[in-house]
Amino acid sequence: MEEEFALQDRDFRTLSKLVMDTAGIVLSERKRAFIHGRLSRRLRALGLNNFSQYCKLLETSDGDSELRNFINAVTTNHTSFFRESHHLDHLARVILPELMTANSDTRRIRIWSAGCSSGEEPYSIAMAIHNSGKSLAGWDVKILATDLDTNVIAHAARGIYDAERAEGIPAAMKNRFTTVQDGNVVMNDELCDLITFAHLNLLERWPMSGPFDVIFCRNVVIYFDKPTQTRLFNRYADITKPDGWLIVGHSENLLGITDRFELVGRTIYRKVGP
Repeated sequence: MEEEFALQDRDFRTLSKLVMDTAGIVLSERKRAFIHGRLSRRLRALGLNNFSQYCKLLETSDGDSELRNFINAVTTNHTSFFRESHHLDHLARVILPELMTANSDTRRIRIWSAGCSSGEEPYSIAMAIHNSGKSLAGWDVKILATDLDTNVIAHAARGIYDAERAEGIPAAMKNRFTTVQDGNVVMNDELCDLITFAHLNLLERWPMSGPFDVIFCRNVVIYFDKPTQTRLFNRYADITKPDGWLIVGHSENLLGITDRFELVGRTIYRKVGP
């Protein structure tokens, strides 16, 4: 079976270019085994004999529907509840109080979880907001949660997680914001009402106009090359309110990428200028 689905150099180059052009994701040679394993399942599902046939399918109009399956297959989705919890602490202790003062006239707060994967991040953000001690009565607070992978977005929108996945939720918050059904942990309406889930390719046109007060884009741009990162962060700046926040992952930084945000904490940035 392995020889049947041998991934030739030319096919790997074709697939790498396609995922770069479509999603901005760089597939290095060290990702070859990962890509082979993920896409071999698609070949079996489609009844194809080799990767050359798969590449030809993707390059035709008949392959448009398969393109989404291809992107879903090569996308890495690793996340957890309250990952890099210092960001959520900063949101609750610093950002939210500042926003409730700055936005007291509109009583409106908008947060974007870009690259939300299977939903643990936006649900964690919603818990941090509700647990901050600040009353949201009379406030219009919304979290937009988007991802490239349609499968994980569908999972996130259901708001149901197995008990092991939910272990990262602090006990007090788990008791307050979730219920257990058939052994699974279910997010309650108080959280779900804050969040809108949607499919979005960050490299394509964005249907929303913003402006956003806070953007979480954590552990997403590590898969992009530098020019793509620059374009993306400048687009974030365009859609962020003056003095708004951008929060990135622990291994990411904006040094040499853009000067439109300044570092104010551990991988926490604020927009510079209008």
